Amino acid sequence: MAGEFGNPEVIEEEVDILLIGGGMACCGAGYEIMRWAEGTDLKIKLVDKAAMDRSGAVAQGLSAINTYIGEQDPADYARMVSNDLMGITRDDLTYDLGRCVDDSVHLFEEWGLPIWKLDENGERHDGSKGLTPLKDGGKPVRSGKWQIMINGESYKWIVAEATKKAMGVENIQERIFIVKLVNDKNDPHRIAGAVGFSTRENQVYVYKFKACLLAAGGCVNLFRPRSVGEGQGRAWYPVWNAGSTYAMAAEAGAELTLMENRFVPARFKDGYGPVGAWFLLFKAKAINANGEVYMDRNKEMLNDYPPYGQAAVPASCLRNHLMLHEMKEGRGPIYMDTVTALAALRETLSPREVKHLEAEAWEDFLDMCIGQCGIWAGENIEPEKKNSELMPTEPYLLGSHSGCCGIWVSGPTDVGAPTEETEAGVPDHLPGGWNWGYRSMTTIKGLFTAGDGVGASGHKFSSGSHAEGRLAAKAMVQYCLDNKDLTPELDTSVDDLVAEIYQPVKTFLEHKDYTTAIDINPHYITPKMLQFRLQKIMDEYVAGIATYYNTNGHMLDVAEEKLTMLKEDAAKMRAKDLHELLRAWENYHRILTAEAHMKHIQFREESRYPGFYYRTDYNFVDEENWKCFVNSIYDKETKTYTCFKRAHKDLVDKSKLFK
Repeated sequence: MAGEFGNPEVIEEEVDILLIGGGMACCGAGYEIMRWAEGTDLKIKLVDKAAMDRSGAVAQGLSAINTYIGEQDPADYARMVSNDLMGITRDDLTYDLGRCVDDSVHLFEEWGLPIWKLDENGERHDGSKGLTPLKDGGKPVRSGKWQIMINGESYKWIVAEATKKAMGVENIQERIFIVKLVNDKNDPHRIAGAVGFSTRENQVYVYKFKACLLAAGGCVNLFRPRSVGEGQGRAWYPVWNAGSTYAMAAEAGAELTLMENRFVPARFKDGYGPVGAWFLLFKAKAINANGEVYMDRNKEMLNDYPPYGQAAVPASCLRNHLMLHEMKEGRGPIYMDTVTALAALRETLSPREVKHLEAEAWEDFLDMCIGQCGIWAGENIEPEKKNSELMPTEPYLLGSHSGCCGIWVSGPTDVGAPTEETEAGVPDHLPGGWNWGYRSMTTIKGLFTAGDGVGASGHKFSSGSHAEGRLAAKAMVQYCLDNKDLTPELDTSVDDLVAEIYQPVKTFLEHKDYTTAIDINPHYITPKMLQFRLQKIMDEYVAGIATYYNTNGHMLDVAEEKLTMLKEDAAKMRAKDLHELLRAWENYHRILTAEAHMKHIQFREESRYPGFYYRTDYNFVDEENWKCFVNSIYDKETKTYTCFKRAHKDLVDKSKLFK
């Protein structure tokens, strides 16, 4: 049994494969892995910081599946991803995902997810009308080229249930926060275990394994949010995504990629409500305060950036770039013209479809961002009568949405044209350094990732993250079978690991009586106050909302100095209870992620993602010198990142992107 607080019960377990996370990627892996492990004696376990039914980015639900290929070419999907991320992505990863993702969507429908369909007359219906399933030729209602509409409030429940049935609930452990990976004593480039703690009981868990899937989401609350005070917990991406994927991988020695990339979504102001359905399904336009469509007004600005005005659909960051120009020029606020869009739809749709769409205007938020409904109600906004403000949010780091930061992973072996660039044992049709044997394995042996963890491969969204988890699952089983005689040995003693994990608790217990005010103490800092410091540094020096996403070399130098001191002070974080211990470790992960982000922006001497951030001292895109991957490796002994370039190569023809 657990002892007194500060003296936790230590539970040691040995498995073959540990799945870390409970979002769409780990749900995909958990569902798929049991098929490949059948007939083996592999022991597999999933641990989740939260509860799988409402864990991850899909927790509140979704109104659309944003990646469904259907009758289209996966190569076109790879082209779209490349274009939206300013030309620097891994075509091998995106093409591979594109040819696999539909199978996950078909499973979702089979498990009970209602997917909107078109009937024989071309009218729209939600998925409960008994129309033909997608896998049998049913026609989805597409809101965009790659997106299909769903009734998705219970999306995550449905997907999690399938994983629980496949794995068995006895192999799933919830409310366990994994905070540190442990390398192998005999090989520092191999993973051997992980350590975490229960967020409900006074217990520390130490796991040994041959392989693990690290898929704990992206990073939120790295920057000071637009919503402060009572709205502090309001954000676009789920607030429990604390950069754990990136930080733990970095400390284990895995190579990161494109950590300079971030996503700054333009969303409905104050509630962070989604705009995708409004732009794509309702065909609404974003306008300035004068009623002008700023994408038309400023379209010549696109000529300054690759592909130099020629793409049929401008990149997400460039759409932000044009919006920010309007705001800086004094033509804000920016609005979503819901009034005109809904009026136009009434002219072309049947009365039944109009009624359905007007209900969907609200359901779009109820499915995935309930707070926006509260704002509409509180501000007397009826979308058919009054337009709503749009605003770019604070930055987020992720690899599954319109962002591509993450971890460098091994790709498939059968994508790409022949090339002269070869490495021993690597197929000669792939660039060197893109494949080393197991799909989705990082540069640390046995450490795999998926979803937000896979870098240089955005626009996976929910369905793609699920499919990518399935790809990793198959590879992990093969890795374990190939290394069945491997005996993992932790490079750190269990006692030392437990002491490190519970250090914030020890700090609190040792010093709590020094002052009469529990939150004010010269010997420790509360996790909440440390997070405020981190957000202030990132906001003011690393291109947050305070500077209109601008930074420069001098500002980044200041950020580096302040982050170094913050990292030192993080060792003095306190934890007066398990909740604060959770917050303390989340903040530690955020700091390492923030440092990687800052170092990559510092290293890349151009503004590759205008509208997401600007290096004002290099305010241009330099195709000759910087059309490359910026990668980094963290040294946990010196506690520093080293950045370097990796060559970029197109594996699919990008000319088809052009107008």
